[in-house]
Amino acid sequence: MSSFGVKVASLVWCAVVLVVIVGELPMSTDAQASGLDPSFYKNTCPNVHSIVREVIRNVSKTDPRMLGSLIRLHFHDCFVQGCDASILLNDTKTITSEQSAPPNSNSIRGLDVVNKIKTEVEKACPGVVSCADILALAAEISSVLGQGPDWKVPLGRRDSTTANKTLAGLNLPGPSFDLTTLISFFKRQDLNVTDLVALSGAHTIGRARCQFITDRLYNFSNSAKPDPNLNTTYLQQLRSICPKNGPGNTLTNLDSSTPDKFDKNYYSNLQVRKGLLQSDQELFSTPGAETVSIVNKFSSDENAFFEAFKASMIKMGNIGVITGNKGEIRKQCNFVNTQSIELGLGRYNSDDGMVSSS
Repeated sequence: MSSFGVKVASLVWCAVVLVVIVGELPMSTDAQASGLDPSFYKNTCPNVHSIVREVIRNVSKTDPRMLGSLIRLHFHDCFVQGCDASILLNDTKTITSEQSAPPNSNSIRGLDVVNKIKTEVEKACPGVVSCADILALAAEISSVLGQGPDWKVPLGRRDSTTANKTLAGLNLPGPSFDLTTLISFFKRQDLNVTDLVALSGAHTIGRARCQFITDRLYNFSNSAKPDPNLNTTYLQQLRSICPKNGPGNTLTNLDSSTPDKFDKNYYSNLQVRKGLLQSDQELFSTPGAETVSIVNKFSSDENAFFEAFKASMIKMGNIGVITGNKGEIRKQCNFVNTQSIELGLGRYNSDDGMVSSS
């Protein structure tokens, strides 16, 4: 073979090797680093996605706001010692539940739905699918059912055997946070400003209790006046829903325009000062903030929002995951396995869990 032929053959061989290597790359560097894989249950529980979807679809027919609740449940789990389903653990002699931490109390919901999903998954694939993966799948499926984006969820998480109520109080961002504090809380989780704005977009669906906005409406920063960044017409609407000294448990829409549809209107609302929570409006109303241009981009380009949301959800879903032989695959999502045995919980009760009504 001529030297020219040798060079051509070498180039072809290198190209083939490159194609093979590229073809084997996982969907993201975050997933690669965490050891997760969307096809993790391909052989052990191939129908897990459809099982989870069917339960959520049925629940959302009568409770459409459950879609937003399940997305946020995944968020509240991942920000406390990682995406390990620690938020699902109930109080026991050895576990102090995260569910009663101030950021979770009267806020999180959907624990009963997760238990229903676990029951159905266990029927098909006993002892295989973790509760942490169920939370991640439920978030993605809820987005899709709300007419939002879909993505391939990296799977293979295992469940923690501990919870951390104190850390929940320290790590979860609050509804009255200013932008600087929000950015710092997200930075702790290695999430950047784009992640903050994109993940905040989950507030495009769902509801919030009046107790989380009362100060904005009547006594912002102890001024005895409303938040000046709140649209005055919107202010009056909210005051009619959440009267001063009224019941704090009354619900109001996070997105006043399309509360049950996953879309870009959340960002359009911020532009006209109709963000429900202070932490929402801070993204647009903080002078000179780098978040303003991102809000404007997502408001004008829903596809840009969807793509950013998918990337940020995958990135968040890789925080502090437990894989391999660490942790466990819980038999019952509300209890570690040793406690499930002690309590005689061989089957699942959909009423288990400290479920709030937010």
